[in-house]
Amino acid sequence: MTAAPEASVAPDPLADPENRQRLELAKAFAFQLLKGIKQIGMYRHNESRYTEYLEKAHAAVREYTGRWGPLVFKVEQQNFHLFDQPLFTEDTPLPFKFWRDGIRQFIFRPGLRPDELLSFTLIALSDVEKQGEDTVAQLWRSPVDNLEYVVVEGFKVDGFSDEEVQVAVDKIVEYLYSRLRSHSDDFLRFARVSAEDLELKLEGVEQVRGAVIAGVTASDELKARLQKEIAEEEHSRLFPKLVSSIFQVAEAGVDDPELLEEMFLQLLDALLLQEDFAIINQIVLKLRAMEDRPGMSGIRRLKATFVEKMGDEQRLVRVADVLRAARPGVLPDIGRYLSSLQPTVLPILLDLLETLDAPEHRLVLCDVIAEFCKVNPVEVVQRLSSERPMTVRDMVYVLERAQHPERMVFFGRVLKHRNLAVRLDVMGTIARGRSLESRRLIAEALKDDTAQVRVQAARLLPEYDREHAYQDLVAVVRSKDFKKRSSEEQAAFYTALGSTGLPAAMSFMTQLLAEKAHLWNRARVVEEKLLAVHGLAGVQSIQSYRALQAVTEDRTQPSEVLVAARRALGETRKKLFGDAPPPEAS
Repeated sequence: MTAAPEASVAPDPLADPENRQRLELAKAFAFQLLKGIKQIGMYRHNESRYTEYLEKAHAAVREYTGRWGPLVFKVEQQNFHLFDQPLFTEDTPLPFKFWRDGIRQFIFRPGLRPDELLSFTLIALSDVEKQGEDTVAQLWRSPVDNLEYVVVEGFKVDGFSDEEVQVAVDKIVEYLYSRLRSHSDDFLRFARVSAEDLELKLEGVEQVRGAVIAGVTASDELKARLQKEIAEEEHSRLFPKLVSSIFQVAEAGVDDPELLEEMFLQLLDALLLQEDFAIINQIVLKLRAMEDRPGMSGIRRLKATFVEKMGDEQRLVRVADVLRAARPGVLPDIGRYLSSLQPTVLPILLDLLETLDAPEHRLVLCDVIAEFCKVNPVEVVQRLSSERPMTVRDMVYVLERAQHPERMVFFGRVLKHRNLAVRLDVMGTIARGRSLESRRLIAEALKDDTAQVRVQAARLLPEYDREHAYQDLVAVVRSKDFKKRSSEEQAAFYTALGSTGLPAAMSFMTQLLAEKAHLWNRARVVEEKLLAVHGLAGVQSIQSYRALQAVTEDRTQPSEVLVAARRALGETRKKLFGDAPPPEAS
């Protein structure tokens, strides 16, 4: 169908000075918006400044809506349009992303908050293919009360080309939107439009008559695609629409608060069954935003009840079941759900932690427990004496993440745990603290009864103060009982001694290598030379490389030392230079 020629030329809207002012201010908003989008795109890591980048854009749209009411502009493939004029002065893919998903009009209402403009901007910057949701679904999920949009579907008639099917879509959209702006008490605001209404609005558009509808049996492929689309509709749009409707009821006021609470709790259970934690988190954020408004004491009580019921043991068991088989993309939403709870649920979370096996799933729960531990650490400290190594490791992680002031005292007790793997793990956690107390614990571990603990302590000490590490390690190496230890432990201590990289350590190693072996002391000298080679290998510097090279070229060295030196030289060369040739000796 084609449009008939118009009888008269429409007046130019820009002939009105006020419209020209509106256009200029809308262009200023578009310019500042695009500038803010570029800044966010360049500094994606600096999330705390996102709102700052959009301050000027928000000021422009606030000035517009304060003077002329809602800012309504059309979405075209290449640009946003107001009064048939483009708002962006340069090419940007932003309009096409919305146009492709069917959005044809945006309405920025007075009172648009900075966080709503930020949500709109982040959706514009989102990667639809990676997130698996189009912009319409993302807008549904976002708390944007003062931002509206109009979505239309395409039209197609079999037997007619696209040029022949020319429908005045703008007229339809404007008419439907006018019906949506009703001032009635119908909070759902459905547009009730009849075919006769549309005929009156589509003046100049010819009717398509004589169309014959022929039925075609649906194929299995088509059925599968439709079922998938229905499932996506249910998960991506149905629940957001339902949540929006319920909130409109809450904002309008309900005479029976208990009925409203029951309605929200039923919605919570339905969302838990659907494993849709993102919408649950949006409900909590929405309730928090509403409770600060004047006269919202009922909402404040509703939010408290809703969060309390989120922490019921049965519901948390359901959360743990979902977490046990959750995909990586869902883990942040589950973490935010658990973070919204009250610290009183800490004992339940600790019990649920015992039922999880995957490290990434336990980590989600441990991060939440660490926040609650700041309020009441007693439950966490008690579980440090658990017989399960995994539990002890998690409690050590929790105390370190919570930065408990007495955590080093607790870690010292765990270092006496009878499970060796737990003690070694705790030493790694202690070493990450880099405090004087943590260094003291590591240094004390040099005297532990277990060789593995002593070796781990020797490896960790150089990560602190190298001078003190050298003194502690040399004291052990020169002690009377050191020669009685295993060759593996001795080699580990010499390697740690070399890893300090101090000139004194290099001098100590080269002196041992320079000692001459005689018939009566050959075994002792060769043993010490081999340990010195281990020490030079631990330095990993140009100086140690030169020293090892000199050893390999010294034909007076014992054959065992030459073999060990060549092996250490090759490893040092690979770590220092990779595949590149080493520098020539000067």
